[in-house]
Amino acid sequence: MLVAVICTDKPDALHVRMANRNAHLSYIDKTGVVAQAGPFLDSDGQMCGSLVILDVVDIGAAKSWAENDPYAKAGLFEKVRIEQWKRVIG
Repeated sequence: MLVAVICTDKPDALHVRMANRNAHLSYIDKTGVVAQAGPFLDSDGQMCGSLVILDVVDIGAAKSWAENDPYAKAGLFEKVRIEQWKRVIG
């Protein structure tokens, strides 16, 4: 099952993102369930959120993955949406 994890950073939290970036990328590598991922950018080209597409067994696994992401544990996100997703193109 493909699941989109759509995250919006808290305002003025780029320093939190940068301080936890290596741990976040290591988590992605270690867990092995990320099909695609990348940051959202603000009007200045600075990272301000994340889109992560997970390939997991169910929504519960996606929620667990999102809760254990170092970014989430650091309190980076203002809002997180977790939605089942269907790949149509690509």
